[in-house]
Amino acid sequence: MRSILVHADNDAASEGRYQVAFDLARHFEGHVTLMIATPLQQFVSFDPFGGTYFAAEALAKAQADDLALESRLADRLAKEDVPWTIEMADGDIIGGLAGAAVLADLTIVSLPHKQHDLRQGPPMLAGDLALATPVPVLALPGAAKTMDFDAPALIAWNGSTQAAQALRAALPLPGGGRRVVLVAVGAEEEGAFSGTDALRYLSRHGIGAGLDVMDRGTAPIAERLEQEARSLDAGLIVLGAFGHGRLRETLFGGTTRDMLKNSQFPLLLAH
Repeated sequence: MRSILVHADNDAASEGRYQVAFDLARHFEGHVTLMIATPLQQFVSFDPFGGTYFAAEALAKAQADDLALESRLADRLAKEDVPWTIEMADGDIIGGLAGAAVLADLTIVSLPHKQHDLRQGPPMLAGDLALATPVPVLALPGAAKTMDFDAPALIAWNGSTQAAQALRAALPLPGGGRRVVLVAVGAEEEGAFSGTDALRYLSRHGIGAGLDVMDRGTAPIAERLEQEARSLDAGLIVLGAFGHGRLRETLFGGTTRDMLKNSQFPLLLAH
């Protein structure tokens, strides 16, 4: 993970994203790219008769704000001992980050606040990026100031290809001596790959892990995973994103959506 992409904005949660990126860059001797994205389409309005209106004054202010943010970030980054780049994008936030992530190893964003501001991106930004990019997405709770890479890691396991991809994506992360636990909620969630297969794979990478198979019960899977993470005092939940498809989870609900909305733990997502 030597090329680390970070969503940059004026959100209070941004400092946590930057700090985690700097820590990873120091560990891997990597490079941090901060991307500022201002979607131009938010300044275009349409009337019922087909007319188009361009809010030039609002756009000019947004561009000035972006330049001010770029200047502040440059001052901030000059004090860090890692190589860095600041990039600007004028398309939608997901498109800008997804395009830049093609040649990145990890993308870092924040989970939505309870009172989410759409100017900081869509509420499901982390999930949408996991679908749009081939690289893992690290989504941090809004209150996170850093990340404990030595704390236990919980890997949500259901035997799916998505879960396997997420497990593989987590391997390079620091904290080689951390405790790792695969948690499978409900036997009916078992997919093509067994938990034993996953444990064998991890052991070949020198990682000893345990497998905890939990009864489904009446609580949603996301709630059970959060409960287990709290009992482990976990520092990370590794999750295969949208194993049942983005549209299905949007319409009917699902574990990925619930985790993105409510998780109090950093999530490492892969699809």
